[in-house]
Amino acid sequence: MIVLGEKKVISALVSGGEATAGPPLGPALGPLGVNVLAIVNEINKVTGDFKEVDQETKQFTVIVGTPTTSALIAKEAKIPKGSAKPNLEFVADLPFDKVVGIARSKISGSYAKNLRSAVKEVVGSCVSMGVKVEGTDPREFMKQIEGGQWDAKLN
Repeated sequence: MIVLGEKKVISALVSGGEATAGPPLGPALGPLGVNVLAIVNEINKVTGDFKEVDQETKQFTVIVGTPTTSALIAKEAKIPKGSAKPNLEFVADLPFDKVVGIARSKISGSYAKNLRSAVKEVVGSCVSMGVKVEGTDPREFMKQIEGGQWDAKLN
């Protein structure tokens, strides 16, 4: 979302690192006299989806947003969505390093106090999506984390 002063708001959804001066950003920002290329470069630099532009000073700030945990799990697992019956049918299997990667990307916006807690949040999402972790039911995998089996990889 681009906020221009307090009167003009432009919403645009762009893939992180793939924004261009073409549609939808270029046509929306061009008539306003702002430096479109500078905005696009900044979006790509920080992989953000939302930005603000002050129409008077032409200054802007990029605010970085991250996809939901379930969207990141689906992307890493290469599935369109989770299982319709997550307690009965598993639709994918994630390696532990992918779970940790998702946890690292989500930790800044999480209530988790450390990486271990953030990983447990991601594994909890795997439970509701029907996605195994390291070939194991995510409920059982959670018990392994709580038992300290994965502490060496979490430190």
